[in-house]
Amino acid sequence: MAVIRERPYVQFNFLVDLGTGTTDGPDAGFQEVSGIGMEVTVSEYRNGNEKENSVRKITGLNKSTDVTLKRGVIGSLNLYRWLNDIRNGDQNAMRNVVIQLQNEDHTQVVQTWKLMRARIIKHTSGPLSAKGTDVAMEELVLAYERLEME
Repeated sequence: MAVIRERPYVQFNFLVDLGTGTTDGPDAGFQEVSGIGMEVTVSEYRNGNEKENSVRKITGLNKSTDVTLKRGVIGSLNLYRWLNDIRNGDQNAMRNVVIQLQNEDHTQVVQTWKLMRARIIKHTSGPLSAKGTDVAMEELVLAYERLEME
């Protein structure tokens, strides 16, 4: 699904599916998505009778970074309901979240990130200020078990 071209794509045309199957409407509209990533750890090992004075690197566990999503407060409680299911111990509350980057004219998905078995681990609203003119914001942090890219 990834579409290769010489000039990099811009970062501001993207769709977010929070595991509900929809990318339309205010509930799926986010201003910012950050922190998508993964890491494969290594373990260092060396026998005492090795001929070289260096360690071997043995592939270890896969770790996924937490992803942060930000959007304006829209009066929807869908994120709260999902978080509430998680904190009440619902083992089926994990979702596969899909983030898709689009080309400049929104006609083609050029890269997809799939956050497998994701759950909300943090939700923050605010700040609220009587002196400010900024949009009221909410922030969502997702932990997930595996990152897949297409």
